[in-house]
Parts: sequence; C-alpha cells; structure tokens
Amino acid sequence: MSEPLHQVVFVVVPPVMAHDLSMAQAVLGEAGSDGRPAYRLRVTTPEPGLVETVAGGELVIHDGLGLVEEADTVFVIGGGAQPRVDEGLSAALRAAAATGRRIVGSCTGVFVLARAGVLDGRRATTHWHVVERLAREYPRIKVEREALYVEDGAVLTSAGAAAVIELCLHLIRTDHGAAAAAVAGSRAVAAPARPADQPQPVVPRRPSPSGERSLAATRAWAQSRLDAPLGLADLAAHAKVSERTLTRRFHAETGLSPLRWLLHQRIDLARQLLETTDLTMDGIAHRSGLGSPDSLRRHFVARLGITPSGYRTEWQPRRAAAREPRQRAAAP
Repeated sequence: MSEPLHQVVFVVVPPVMAHDLSMAQAVLGEAGSDGRPAYRLRVTTPEPGLVETVAGGELVIHDGLGLVEEADTVFVIGGGAQPRVDEGLSAALRAAAATGRRIVGSCTGVFVLARAGVLDGRRATTHWHVVERLAREYPRIKVEREALYVEDGAVLTSAGAAAVIELCLHLIRTDHGAAAAAVAGSRAVAAPARPADQPQPVVPRRPSPSGERSLAATRAWAQSRLDAPLGLADLAAHAKVSERTLTRRFHAETGLSPLRWLLHQRIDLARQLLETTDLTMDGIAHRSGLGSPDSLRRHFVARLGITPSGYRTEWQPRRAAAREPRQRAAAP
C-alpha cells in the first residue's frame, strides 16, 4: 500500500497576488513520477467565498482554516504589508508551527507569519520593496535583505514573483531530490534553479542595448557540456562576445557571475547523479565537471554542508522506496 501524499495547504489571505498562488500550484503540481503526483494541493482562506486579488479581480475559495490541521506543509500567500490577521488565523498558524509542520511564507505572506509571531527569533526574507518595513516593524525577526529565500528549520520564507518558483523547486529538491526538482522545473518551463543566497534584483534592470541577444542559448549549451572543462573564454566564444561583456550580461540575466552559475549547475548535476545512479565518486566528479573526488567533496560540503557519500546514504532509502512500486507493477 502506497504512503499518503504529502499535503500542502495554501492559506490565501486577501489581497492576494493570484500569480504567486498559481505558480506555486503549477510547480508543485509538476512533481511526481509514474503518473502519481508528489503532493496533494488544497487551498483555504480565513473567510471562504470571494477573495480579493491585488489586480482587482476575485478568487472563489470554498474551504476554511480547518484544513490547516490536516496539512504537512502550510503555505501562506497574500495579505499585503499590512495584513488583516485575526486571532483565528494567528492561532492556526502558531499551532501548525508548534506541532512541527513545515511553514512557508511567500512575498507579503511573510507579514502574515510575522504578525502571528511564527517568525520571532528566526531568519526570514521578503520582497525587496517591503523588506525594510519587515525589519522595522518586526525587530524580533532576523531579516536577510538580499536572499531569494531563507530556510530556518521548518520555516521557509521567500521574495515574491519568480522567487516563489525557486522556493517550490527547493521544496521538491528537499522532499524528493535534485533529479525530481529538475524534472518538475523542466515541466514547468522554469529556468535552472538559482541558489538561495543569490541577491534579489533590488532595482529594475536596465533594458539590454539594442541588438543584444539573451544568453539563454549559451547557458543551455553549457548545461549540455558540464563534463567538459568549460571556462569563461569558452562561454564568451560561444556567445560571440568579449569576456567582459559576457560577465556583465550574465550577471544582468541571472544575478550570478558565469563561473558561479556554472559551479551551481555542476553541483546540482552531481546531486542528481548521487540520487539516481551507482556511479563511483570519481565517475560523478567527471560527469559533473567537478574534476576529482576531492574537488567534488570540497564543493559539496561548502554548498550543502554534507559530504557526497553522506548525501547518497541519505537518499538510498528513498531511492529503494521509489523502486518498489515499479518492481511490483512489473511482476507477473
């Protein structure tokens, strides 16, 4: 008998950015394998019925806060920087946090968690436009002003808009591995995941000078050749620009330098290989372009705080559990 699905309950607080809710549902909804979803997604609101959106329309949500008691993950979206948070909502969120359930807040949903007291003494972030307000009004929160998302134990917070995609891919990566997150990201046509500590773009980016093309083709080319010894000169040659121009445009498009972006992609590939193959550490280091087992280990510990062998050991039970349903289905 298969295990029950991990239940994600979205708590929508008006006014809500409908995009944040729909993108979180789309990305988490793409997770899963063999035709079975990875999550059961449900939506609730403090006062069921018509829920105001930032754009001026309305959503119809039928379920109330009783669903929070059934959640494995409580995902708060909306509310604005001055959310209407009554004691019923605050109590439901505090109770969920007290019982060890995963609590997530995206964009101004972070202010809902802050008002409920869930973030006291914790690290958190929100959209750059209101992050100083969060720090000023809630001094008990350790505000990280530039992060895309922050994980503090079982409580996660993120900036808004595209950052909700990064956060959801991180949830999938945590629950089901880097390989599953890569598949879900591909299905949702999401860009390659960015590291959590990448700074938010705090000012609108200037439009590219006339005639400049996106570096998406060069990034895709590099991703298909991670086992090769690619450097700045190789990337610049593919993009047909100078190394200085490449660096400027790469940072404008991704928020990262070319070589840091390349390292992040290699570590992510190494994670997928550790989860899904029996390759030796030497083979994984070669396939991911990290060179040697020592280099693989060094970068893994620096980025993830765990050795490659420790990471593989963590994922072995999950890999075996994923194989069992397929083996039973194939049995005569």
